[in-house]
Amino acid sequence: MPRANDSAVVTVRYWAGARAAAGVESDVVRGCRTVADAMAVVDGLHPGLSAVTAVSTLLLDGRATHRDHDLPDGSVLEVLPPFAGG
Repeated sequence: MPRANDSAVVTVRYWAGARAAAGVESDVVRGCRTVADAMAVVDGLHPGLSAVTAVSTLLLDGRATHRDHDLPDGSVLEVLPPFAGG
């Protein structure tokens, strides 16, 4: 697995309420070393998104991750807000 670096390019995909809050399906962020760095960038790009990302599950390349996890170049970070169901 590639190591995170300052020139990493990461795709952030939004699902459900995160997509509605962001107003786009995805963003590409650069220069983020950790998941938290990427979340700070996208929260800054989209007013109102931070309330959703604060309670969302985050997947890094299809696996659950934490905000302190390193971001390898070329990875995909997905934001899945809580789902209501019945």
